[in-house]
Amino acid sequence: MKKFLFLIVVLGFAVQVFGQESKATQGPVITWDKKTHDFGDINQGDKVEHTYYFTNTGNEPLIITNVQVSCGCTTPKGWPRDPIPPGAKGELSISFNSAGKMGKQNKPITIVSNAVNAEGSQVTFTTNVLDKKPQ
Repeated sequence: MKKFLFLIVVLGFAVQVFGQESKATQGPVITWDKKTHDFGDINQGDKVEHTYYFTNTGNEPLIITNVQVSCGCTTPKGWPRDPIPPGAKGELSISFNSAGKMGKQNKPITIVSNAVNAEGSQVTFTTNVLDKKPQ
C-alpha cells in the first residue's frame, strides 16, 4: 500500500512538472539562423547591408510589431508585416551607414514581437570603420 501511494505521489509530481514545462513553451518562438554578423573592416562612408534569417519554431503565429535600432546610422529595411505561421521562415534586412563613424562598432537591433523567448528579441552586428578611402 505504501508503495502504491508513493507511486501515485511521484506520478502526480511528474505530471505537474512536465505540464508546466509544456505550458512554458506554448506560443511563437523566434529562432535565428545566425544572431550576429561581422562586416569586418569597412571605410568611413561605406554603406553595408545584411539580412538575418529566422524560423518560427513555436506553435502559434509570430507577429513582429516593430524593429528598433540604437542610432540613425542603422536602418531596418524590411521584415514580415503579416503573421508568420509555425514552421515558416522570415527575414530581417538592415543597412548601416558608416558616415561619421570611426573604429569598432557594435550595433544591437531589437525585435519587438509576441515571441515567448526573450533571447529571440535581439540580433547584432559589428564592424571596424577605417579612415575614408584615398581618392
